[in-house]
Amino acid sequence: MSAVSTKSLCNRLRNEWYYALSRMGIERHPLMPSFVSIEPVNRCQLRCPECLVGLRNKAGDTRPTRLLSIEDMQEIVRQIEGQVDTIQLFFQGEPLLHPHLPDLITCARRARIYTIVSTNALAVTPILARRLMESGLNRLIVSIDGMSEDSYQQYRIGGSLHKALEGLTMLRQAKEELHARTHIELQCLRLKSNEHEWAMMRRTYRKMGADSLTFKTAQLYDYENGHPLMPSDPRYSRYIVGADGLYHPKNRLHPSRRAVCHRLWTGCVIDVEGNVRPCCFDKEGKYILGNIRQQSLREIWNSERAKEFRREVMNHRSGISMCSNCTE
Repeated sequence: MSAVSTKSLCNRLRNEWYYALSRMGIERHPLMPSFVSIEPVNRCQLRCPECLVGLRNKAGDTRPTRLLSIEDMQEIVRQIEGQVDTIQLFFQGEPLLHPHLPDLITCARRARIYTIVSTNALAVTPILARRLMESGLNRLIVSIDGMSEDSYQQYRIGGSLHKALEGLTMLRQAKEELHARTHIELQCLRLKSNEHEWAMMRRTYRKMGADSLTFKTAQLYDYENGHPLMPSDPRYSRYIVGADGLYHPKNRLHPSRRAVCHRLWTGCVIDVEGNVRPCCFDKEGKYILGNIRQQSLREIWNSERAKEFRREVMNHRSGISMCSNCTE
């Protein structure tokens, strides 16, 4: 089975063309997105300080715990088959807490949709590792933010580096035993707490069980006056000190400058309640465009509400709160 269909690749090329037009101030909206992020479950074992799910007892994500149903997944796939080429099965919760995650992946792969899952690997068992590799999963991101228990738990509060590494090992063993083609990517946030371990991670990530290593800058909420998790070297931070002495995101948003957004022309998020959010930065659900249980994704993606939101981003992106902490 090929990773994606030719028709969905054509859809992606068309969306890239519409995005290029938006940079010139010409509004054309695509018929369907190129990728969709779907939230399988909205809970996690960890209490990461910059995650609304982790902060749920401190004015964070207060939604009741829900699981995406198999029926909802099948309906989403039915609507997007032949159009959307990628499904990211993660948003704010820990995907591996969904008891039928491999079935959700298989549902997408049968429709020739490329699948990506991001996990903290704490819930991995030998059986689950095998089921994930048998599902046809294309890419698995394992987030491990440190090479010692102390540095790891500075951010992954409530977790265990030892357990995460065990999970990564089980995934690698299952991949090798089944000759699976799943790409295992180790991902690490660049934080002050782990900056002394970056070189070690570069040297050892393959021995740890990963095929590749990616470092990401960390999104922080209270960044204006600095943050204890900010790396010492500003090159590895999303934020930089401005003329006012305060920290600001390294984006190009300015009231007098056009600043469009690639994601609004190529993808969206469907949360566990079925709400369609324009972007993964809409963590609080302030800009919901519709609900797939009431309308089709095509209707929502091409609705007047979606068009108005794209126009607002094209012309006044600096005034949209969720865009203020984005580096695009």
